[in-house]
Amino acid sequence: MSGYTITTDDRIVTLTLKVARVNAINAEFATALSNGFDAARAVEGVRGVIITSGHRDFCVGADINMIFPLRDPEAVYAQCRDLNALLRKIETSGVPVVAALNGSALGGGYELALACHHRVAINSGRLMIGLPEVSLGLIPGAGGTQRLPYVIGLQPAMEHMAAGQPVRAPKAARMGMIDALADDADDLIARATAWINDNPSPTQPWDQKKPKWPGGARPKTPQAMQLFVGASAFLYKKTAGAMAAPEAVLRAVYEGTQLSFDRGLEVESRLFARLATGDQSKDMIRTLWFHRTAAEKVGVGLEHHVSKVTVLGAGMMGAGLGFLSAKAGCEVVLKDIQAEQLDAAREHCAKQARRLRHLDAEAQDAILNRITYTLENEPIRGSDLVIEAIVENLDVKHRVIREVEPLLAEGAIFASNTSAIPIARLAEASQHKDRFIGLHFFSPVEKMPLLEVIQPPDCSDETLHRALAFGKAIKKTNIVVNDGYGFYTTRLFSAYILEGCQLLAEGHDPAVLEYAARSAGMAMPPLKVFDEVTLTLGVHAFETRETITGEGFDLAGLDLVRKLVDLGRTGKSAGKGFYDWDTRTLWSGLRDLVTAEPPAETGLEHLQRRLMIAQIAEVGRVLADGIIRDHKDVEIGAIFGLGFAPNTGGPLAWIDRQGIRPLVAEMQQLAEDYGDRYAPSQTFIDMAERGERFWDPT
Repeated sequence: MSGYTITTDDRIVTLTLKVARVNAINAEFATALSNGFDAARAVEGVRGVIITSGHRDFCVGADINMIFPLRDPEAVYAQCRDLNALLRKIETSGVPVVAALNGSALGGGYELALACHHRVAINSGRLMIGLPEVSLGLIPGAGGTQRLPYVIGLQPAMEHMAAGQPVRAPKAARMGMIDALADDADDLIARATAWINDNPSPTQPWDQKKPKWPGGARPKTPQAMQLFVGASAFLYKKTAGAMAAPEAVLRAVYEGTQLSFDRGLEVESRLFARLATGDQSKDMIRTLWFHRTAAEKVGVGLEHHVSKVTVLGAGMMGAGLGFLSAKAGCEVVLKDIQAEQLDAAREHCAKQARRLRHLDAEAQDAILNRITYTLENEPIRGSDLVIEAIVENLDVKHRVIREVEPLLAEGAIFASNTSAIPIARLAEASQHKDRFIGLHFFSPVEKMPLLEVIQPPDCSDETLHRALAFGKAIKKTNIVVNDGYGFYTTRLFSAYILEGCQLLAEGHDPAVLEYAARSAGMAMPPLKVFDEVTLTLGVHAFETRETITGEGFDLAGLDLVRKLVDLGRTGKSAGKGFYDWDTRTLWSGLRDLVTAEPPAETGLEHLQRRLMIAQIAEVGRVLADGIIRDHKDVEIGAIFGLGFAPNTGGPLAWIDRQGIRPLVAEMQQLAEDYGDRYAPSQTFIDMAERGERFWDPT
């Protein structure tokens, strides 16, 4: 197949691209685009070309399957050069070219649209526009860093590309990333045709002798230099140098403003080639593309058979779960024991609804009208699913389970959102253990994509499948783990924050400690994130663990946390903890609470290694305990649930990059020097002896 069709109306040619299952940038797509455009251009008397798609999406960007195995920078550079030559051929062809975006245009797909003289998109919240390459450790490689600044301005362009967050079509239009919105497919072609009729001889701004720039700083001005300096400082403050791609975006844009357009394309291509063949992008692509894509399919095609949901506990988590369930079309009962909490939940849900700007007021109200707020148990009657999100107390949870279960519909599922208590222990109070499951959500639940599903031994596969289907219905990425205290994610998170406290108690500088975490790639440093979850909850969790498992912690770091709690410094909600939250700076009195002298061995690299290895050691214990069913879930759970360093690809990818044998030796030495929390599990020791890896080398 040619991968394209052309139709002509009054000498305006519509080139419709339809390559394979989706339009993705690869050799086959480039051939279809080149041949199709040549065919369109060859139509006698052609007055313009409209490029659109025969698929649901316009073009989803680069073919990741093609990029992932590449390790030769020169070969990648050559591919970029050829693609850029094709896009230059389109935009300098002498006829107006319009991108008619009938679906999403991402990455290279949007770069193709940028190479057209005009961009029209269907006005749909489903249609996404943008350059998200940095999320995979890459940058735009087909002119995006060079063209977008001319279209929306230097600062907005750098912000968009460095963040890597696509936007919905209406917002893209407001930003200037697309030029017009169409009502439907027919209007799309009509608007594209009208523009061609009105603009018979367009020239791209970057090809004009005196290009027109959008508002804001212009290249080669003091304002532009100030912008680049400020952007570099802001980026480094945000990423601490852990992410190579956003830095490359700024470099490509800056150098492009100092060079001719074609030389700027060469700079971009060189930077893209270096990133695309480097370790960081390989690890990020493996996890954030392949593993996540696989995880996104968990629950697809299954039925949840849930029409009425009760959420017990109307705190921030409960309110969020109630809203998401209502948004998914379910009737929702939000139950609490305090009227004030219900009032706060009602206000929270209303605020969330108003944020859905792609919905009109009537649709927003329809979501809110599906939620009932109650202090009574009777409205719970007939619920198909209960999600318990109350206080982390085993006795209280048991009492609530016994009260609520008789009210449920036949075949209903009871789910607990506990972050740590073994689901089998909770199910002791249930009369239907086969329909009792753990659904561990993450806060803020409206934003955090992960759902950790815990299946205890007595829980049926049917219940698991229904729970997974419900997770997909509320737009979550499911991972499935076995039961045990703390499951997977809570154990890893606990190891991280406790290690931060222990290092502080040993006398390490807290500012260096926090920066070490960030420069390793962690989304939030340990002391700050502990403040976020509140120190009292942390202390309670560690005490609950000791009660349930019999395993306590005799660590100076935990004693330090108790001192802070005794001082009333309980975390962000109190305005003070490790940090003074009015100034968002570390509390100056921390050093006075630490009795240890500054250690002889310290520094950025030392602290990075210990923070990372403390987490890795816990991963080893989780694997040895049989909690993990699929290694992919180790990576997905860590990054999307906890903010583990995405630049590494996750804990297992990090292990592979270190090499299991030297890493086990380092862990053994750390355990001897600082304690058993660093000790490698038998799983790691066995892998080291066999020279094994978790993932195939790339």
